[in-house]
Amino acid sequence: MNLSYWERTSWFSNIDYTIIGSGIVGLNCALELRRKYPKARILILEKGKLPQGASTKNAGFACFGSISEILSDLKTHSEQEVIDLVQERYDGIHSLRNLLGDATIGYQNYGGHELFLNKDLELYELCLKELKLVNELLHPVFKEVAFKTTPDTFNFKGINNNYISQVFEGQVDTGKMMTSLVQLAQQKNITIVNSTKVHSFEDAGAEVIVKTDDLEFITKKLLIATNGFAAQLLSENVKPARAQVLITKPIKNLHVKGTFHLEEGYYYFRNIDNRILLGGGRNLDFKTEETTEFATTTLVKNKLKQLLNTVILPNTAFEIDYSWSGIMGVGHQKKPIVKQVSSNVACGVRLGGMGIAIGSTIGKKLANLMN
Repeated sequence: MNLSYWERTSWFSNIDYTIIGSGIVGLNCALELRRKYPKARILILEKGKLPQGASTKNAGFACFGSISEILSDLKTHSEQEVIDLVQERYDGIHSLRNLLGDATIGYQNYGGHELFLNKDLELYELCLKELKLVNELLHPVFKEVAFKTTPDTFNFKGINNNYISQVFEGQVDTGKMMTSLVQLAQQKNITIVNSTKVHSFEDAGAEVIVKTDDLEFITKKLLIATNGFAAQLLSENVKPARAQVLITKPIKNLHVKGTFHLEEGYYYFRNIDNRILLGGGRNLDFKTEETTEFATTTLVKNKLKQLLNTVILPNTAFEIDYSWSGIMGVGHQKKPIVKQVSSNVACGVRLGGMGIAIGSTIGKKLANLMN
């Protein structure tokens, strides 16, 4: 890289902490490090022009898991593990709201609702049967009844007449949230360098050598917050999971309000600026969606359009404005990986599609691994 003396000394010299990834985890990690070490030199490297992965590309759900997701998790996790997962999401959302403020991030508590298609009657009856058990299980987290049945008031079609709603679930404006986090980091004298991809590193004992596509520099500590891209740098159990999303053009007198889940959370939609934002569908072809490539597929887009036409907006004219995709990090369990990799390297990855809920607390935990 054709760096001048000034660029080398101002951006890439005497670095105490380098963080890879400027998403929710990376930014919160940097902010926690600044709180602990007011005079440290902190650098964030981001491979994209904007934060990549899922932090700027998600649906903006401040959620804790729908009831069918909770029941699914209980098949692969102990009851205490599920309680801990939900508690972490609850604490993380409150941490984010306290850090930035509800108005700043566009937080709204409209509640979250799980819809059950007519073909999913068996799943609905199971969730209804286990409703009391789940509420009792999660009472230590919410201190109140979290899930309840509510009637369909938005005139969706082809679904059971009742939702099972999560009364504490909310939504945020992802763009406002991320720009606010970036601005706060910059105010705290944290350096962010974009369009810089790290392809390898070496913990040399007293320092870490970081190699990007076009430069090499030294940092005292390295923290990896790349979530769905973690496998490119680490050997941890993290696989990429692409999430495809589309958004309608503004719809006059749109009455839908809230966050909504379908089919154990594999589909999700919400209102934003008189539009419907709808995402999901990786369950249609898990193998294809296990990728770090930002793209959309005809298979998923057609399914999302079908849901809009037949379930969500069956009696409303609408147009698709555009679509995009984000990359999540998943694994055989939903528990995030926050660990020291070597003496001077640590990671905070595998957020399992819950980045908004747990990103802030995972970032803090990652920062606190490094003394």
